[in-house]
Amino acid sequence: MNRKILQVALLVLVLLLAGNIFVFAQKAEVIPGEFYNLSDYEKLTGKKITKFNEAPMLAELVKQGKLPPVEQRLPKNPLVVTPVEEIGKYGGTWRRTWKGLSDEWGIHKICHEHLVMTDKGGTKILPNIAESWKVSRDGKVYTFKLREGIKWSDGTPLTTEDVRFWYEDIIMNKELFPVPPRILTTGGKPLEIEILDKYNFRVKFADPYPLFLITLAKEGGKYTFFAPSHYLKQFHPKYAPKEKIDQLVKEAGLQNWVQLFDMKGSGTRAYLQNSDLPVLWPWRAVTKPTLPVMTLERNPYYFKIDPAGNQLPYIDKIQQILVESDQMTAMKVLAGETDFQDRGVGADYTLLMENREKGGYRVVIWKGSGNWPVLYPNQNVKDPVLRKIFEDRRFRIALSLAINREEINQITANGLSKPRQASLVKGLPGYDPEWEKAYAEYDPKRANEILDRIGLNKRDKDGYRLRPDGKTLSLTISFMGGPGEMPDALVMVKKYWENVGIKVALNPLERSLYTLRRDAGDYEVGVWSYDDVNPLASTENTQLLGVEWAPLYRAWYFSGGKQGEEPKGDIKKLYELWDKALSTVNEKQRERYFKEIINLHKRNIWMIGTIGEGIVPIPVKNNFRNVPEGIVSADFLRTPKNARPEQFFIK
Repeated sequence: MNRKILQVALLVLVLLLAGNIFVFAQKAEVIPGEFYNLSDYEKLTGKKITKFNEAPMLAELVKQGKLPPVEQRLPKNPLVVTPVEEIGKYGGTWRRTWKGLSDEWGIHKICHEHLVMTDKGGTKILPNIAESWKVSRDGKVYTFKLREGIKWSDGTPLTTEDVRFWYEDIIMNKELFPVPPRILTTGGKPLEIEILDKYNFRVKFADPYPLFLITLAKEGGKYTFFAPSHYLKQFHPKYAPKEKIDQLVKEAGLQNWVQLFDMKGSGTRAYLQNSDLPVLWPWRAVTKPTLPVMTLERNPYYFKIDPAGNQLPYIDKIQQILVESDQMTAMKVLAGETDFQDRGVGADYTLLMENREKGGYRVVIWKGSGNWPVLYPNQNVKDPVLRKIFEDRRFRIALSLAINREEINQITANGLSKPRQASLVKGLPGYDPEWEKAYAEYDPKRANEILDRIGLNKRDKDGYRLRPDGKTLSLTISFMGGPGEMPDALVMVKKYWENVGIKVALNPLERSLYTLRRDAGDYEVGVWSYDDVNPLASTENTQLLGVEWAPLYRAWYFSGGKQGEEPKGDIKKLYELWDKALSTVNEKQRERYFKEIINLHKRNIWMIGTIGEGIVPIPVKNNFRNVPEGIVSADFLRTPKNARPEQFFIK
């Protein structure tokens, strides 16, 4: 081994053993498409970046005296993003489709910036808003240093006052958060934050929280650890006169200050609804989201640069073209009317490949990390007879055995996916080959035998099975879709389940309505993907805990028993094991707890998978560059953020 590499490795090991863990360990080489503090980049490469450049549209504003020079807009230690292919050029508009506010996560996953981030594969923690940090040996205390000189999009510096405001006036405010968020609590107690100075702060937990950093890198929205206090104070009753806030609430047609505060800056959609909201993102909204084409424009104070000292992003604007369905997106892609489209493409791989020349695009292949579609029989379904049926694991096993996964793979994925159960994929923590194959074979004969054995052996005049109360056993599969959208895979599942005597209806719902019904437990069978890359880092959203298949039990767990319904049996045991896994500093013991969690899922099949581990085709305009090949596409990685969109450019 190279002596220098060995020395670096030994140094990192010493720091780890000392409990003095710095997130950004030096690397032996610079990796394309990754983040580096400028100071670390210069040490690694021996190259000094002393001159900074900016987009022509910003240079003109500087000339007019409307903006300070770029050197004054960047932090003291900018974050360097290494390009995937080459140093880009400034300008241009990125065209993509979206379905309006119900699809807010599409642009969120392009633009978001967290305190820390993961590398492209989700295995290492990298600096971002935080320049560096330390972790106590017991995993209870985290000390962060903000990037000095970083600024909000309106030019106001980001400081620990924004951290204090986020903690004291948002997270700990009982009207905004009646119950402290689960991901910010240990041992039933919320975190504490100590402000050390203008750029340094300390986070303290009652119990060990060894997975806090990886959770922090994944979770965004209201859990960013900072908020633009200089802007949001005008909507907070602690800082603004009640009469003024009441007037703003009335003008907005809202009911109270909480709704106003949510709309102006606290809610997950605020960055789209309120163009005045200061952000730290590469692009910020400049038009209303209800327009046929919504526009986002570059943030002149964005804190990242390329290795040539060019302030990012390269692209001036993003235009979001409003569509009603995936079919409309597919038509625009095939016609060459989008530049990079990773959501709602709708067209199959063969169709995309056949129309490349006509549409003037290429197809970039990313790796699928998960499973789609995954069917989730709701363990909290409101119909008491149906609930008892769903609670019987034998019924869920029969549903799984009735599905011809290989046929779904050939027809819907051109044979490019893999028939499998909804489970963690190979190469990820917790992968279990037995879980991947559990009840995933096509065996309708056995499915019928199981259904007969559990008492569903009587049929109506149309051949469908009867429930214990004498009614026809009918299931409604609800999924996100536009008018008339019926994904081929779900049409096939309907056929398979009806072949074993279960009547099925398909129910497409607009995304926000689907989510609303799901969270209220008001559905029978839901549909989503399952693509956990690091499940223990997805402490609120992982499907392992029932966000799709037991929403009321999950609500009970995350509210400390104040909401939802108390679970029993294996589901309650699942939550007990999860608590232990999250708080265990010893990695081997944590792995043992997680193995028990996997075994519970393997036995119960609360999630019924179809196919997964397939390719993810991304249509990209031929002149749209710096898009990486072969990265993993996953919600945990907030794809396409792990492709580093800020370094995309138009040639």
